[in-house]
Amino acid sequence: MDQLLERAKAGDREARIAFLEAWVPFALKVAAKAAGRYVSPGHHEEASVALEALDEAIDAYDGSRGASFSTFAGTVIRRRLYDHWRKTGRQAEIPWSSLGVESEEGEIFWPHEEREAWVRFQDGEEALWRREEMERYEKALARWGITFEELVRLTPRHEDARKRALKAARLLAAHEGWSRYARRTGRLPVKEMARDPRVGLSAKTLERQRKYILAAAVILWEGLESLAGYLSWEETEGWSEGGS
Repeated sequence: MDQLLERAKAGDREARIAFLEAWVPFALKVAAKAAGRYVSPGHHEEASVALEALDEAIDAYDGSRGASFSTFAGTVIRRRLYDHWRKTGRQAEIPWSSLGVESEEGEIFWPHEEREAWVRFQDGEEALWRREEMERYEKALARWGITFEELVRLTPRHEDARKRALKAARLLAAHEGWSRYARRTGRLPVKEMARDPRVGLSAKTLERQRKYILAAAVILWEGLESLAGYLSWEETEGWSEGGS
């Protein structure tokens, strides 16, 4: 778990404030996507609801359940927004899923035409989101001197090797000290990482896979949610995120 988040959950007020400030853009992005328009603090109620939900998510989050904080917080924010829209009678703000018919089991059934329209809309939104994040990723990689073509060539061929490299990337991204060093120098803190038994890679292997590990860590540093799935984090259960 992120050290700042851990401290915030433990009652450290300064850590909580710092964590919330760092995640404000994320909360507003989720709110804007849910509302289908730009959301700004001080101008839109959705911003206040989203930020309160973000604060709530800190206390409720349980990293042992496997979901990332961004996934969990996004769910909490959306639920609180939907509750807010229902309470204020702003039905037009609620996504089309609320217009379906709910069965006794809680499942939502839609008329065929509406369902097809919604699926097409969602697919288009997701495709646009992925394109935007791919463009952001390409620019972020360029700052590290890495191209997509090079990344494809550098990807470990064997699944076990990929898993180990991705595990190293996640540990790197979660470790404040290592991240700071890597982002300042453009290099991996090879000696420190090789000494950490959680990484499980030799200094030679870390150096050889440096660009691949950095490219994977960039996805997490930049908060590129739609791309994180490509890294198959779920295949490497049991990771323990490092501190500073």
